[in-house]
Amino acid sequence: MSAGLHSNAHEARHIPVMLDEVLSALSLRDGGAYVDGTFGLGGYTRAILDGADTTVWAIDRDPEAIARGATLVEEYDPRLTLLQGRFGEMTELLHQAGIEKVDGVVLDLGVSSPQIDDAGRGFSFRFDGPLDMRMEKAGPSAADIVNSMDEGELARLIKELGEERRARRVARAIVEARNEAPITRTAELADIVRRAVPQGRSKIDPATRTFMALRLHVNGELDELEAGLRAAEEILAPGGRLVVVSFHSLEDRRVKLFMQERGGALPAGSRHLPPTEAKHPASFSLLRRGAEKPGADEIQQNPRARSARLRAAERTAAAAWPYEPQFGRATS
Repeated sequence: MSAGLHSNAHEARHIPVMLDEVLSALSLRDGGAYVDGTFGLGGYTRAILDGADTTVWAIDRDPEAIARGATLVEEYDPRLTLLQGRFGEMTELLHQAGIEKVDGVVLDLGVSSPQIDDAGRGFSFRFDGPLDMRMEKAGPSAADIVNSMDEGELARLIKELGEERRARRVARAIVEARNEAPITRTAELADIVRRAVPQGRSKIDPATRTFMALRLHVNGELDELEAGLRAAEEILAPGGRLVVVSFHSLEDRRVKLFMQERGGALPAGSRHLPPTEAKHPASFSLLRRGAEKPGADEIQQNPRARSARLRAAERTAAAAWPYEPQFGRATS
C-alpha cells in the first residue's frame, strides 16, 4: 500500500491551509450547495459540512483521493458526493448529477499532502522515487518529458513555469545526463539540477523551481486553472462565493487577473489615454482588493502555509462572460 493510502496517518497531521479564512469567505448558509474542487484529504469539505447544514460536491482528479474519501462519504451521507475528474469540468460533472447552480466554490491549488509525502508519486525530491508527478496516473510522466523534450523547449518550460533564471544551464545539464542514461528518479534529477545551479544564499533548494515547472507542465495546471475559474463563473448562483487558495506566483497572478477583470477592477491604463471600458457587465464583485495571507501563528504551526494567498469574489447576477483565451496555452 502506498503512503498516500494511509488516510488515518495523513489526516492526523493534515492541516487545511487558511481554513478559517476560507470558511469566512464562503459565508456558509443552511441549505446551501458547495463545491470543493480539490478534495485531497477532505479538510475543507469536512469543515463546510460541519459549518452548516450544507451539501458538498467534492471533485478530485486523483483516483487515490477519491478512494480515501469513501469513509467521509459514509460519515456525511447523504450530504456529500465525490466526483472523480478535473475541477475545470465542474459544470459538466454537476450538470450530469442534476445540479444547475451552487452557492460556493473553493479551489486549493497545487499538490496535496499525500501526493507530496508519497515517494512513489514522484512529486517531491525530499524522498527518492520514480520521476512521475502525474495527478491522474495517466499520460506522459515527468520522466518522459525530461528524457524526450528538445533542449530549447525544456529550457523555456523551466524558465516560464519555474521562473528559473538559469534555465538554459539546467536544460543543458539534463540533456547531457540523459545522453549517458535515462533519468528516472527524483533524487537523480535533483542532483543534476543542484550541480547546474549553485545553492548561493537562498534557503530554497536549487531543484525546487525545476520540479515545480515539470509538475505544472505534466498536469497542465495553468490551463486547468483557467478552465476552473470559468467553470465556477458558470455554475455559481448570484451571491455565490468563489474562493481560491494558491501557492505559486503564476497561479495567483492568473486568479488575480481573472477576478479583477470579471469584477471591473483592472488597473487603470495611462492617464493620457481614455479609460478602458469593461468588455461585459461585471460577473463578480471582489470581497477585498488584494490577497489575504496566512497569519504568523498558522505559518508557525504549518510551514507549508507560508506561500499561501487567498482571493475571493462574489457572483453577481450578470451572465458569465463568453470564452476568450486570456493567458495563452503554450507553457502548460
